Amino acid sequence: MEFELAGLLKKNNLKIATAESCTGGLIAAELVNVPGISGQFEEGYITYSNGAKEKILGVSHETLKRYGAVSKETAEEMAYGARNEAGSDISVISTGIAGPDGGTKEKPAGLVYLSCCCKDRVWTERHLFNGDRQEVRNASVKAALALAVQVIRQEYP
Repeated sequence: MEFELAGLLKKNNLKIATAESCTGGLIAAELVNVPGISGQFEEGYITYSNGAKEKILGVSHETLKRYGAVSKETAEEMAYGARNEAGSDISVISTGIAGPDGGTKEKPAGLVYLSCCCKDRVWTERHLFNGDRQEVRNASVKAALALAVQVIRQEYP
């Protein structure tokens, strides 16, 4: 999937940025697997703490307080923030609960929000992945790359 995304970025002369919480840099690492990605990959941020989400990506303290770090609202602010901070054309982000601990009844382990920002719009997906911590993180990466591919295909037909 990372090769497909890199090809679409190159074909459309787009720069991408990533911001990651639960995936801890794995999305960026997948992109860096592609030779020549330096022409398209602008920056990657690991914003694991709420403070980092606020300081680096400009996520509102009120959003974090009201909805939590693992929410559609936070994911969307992260996506806008990553794109704006990097000055890229597109961003893709992850925020979630990889588990096995940290989940609640309302927000169980495996809950992940992915967002992609392009052309001042944000697409967000809510996933509930099964498996251990690494399986949740790996599934999140695959889904994030697929989301970015889908958005680029839609916005740059």
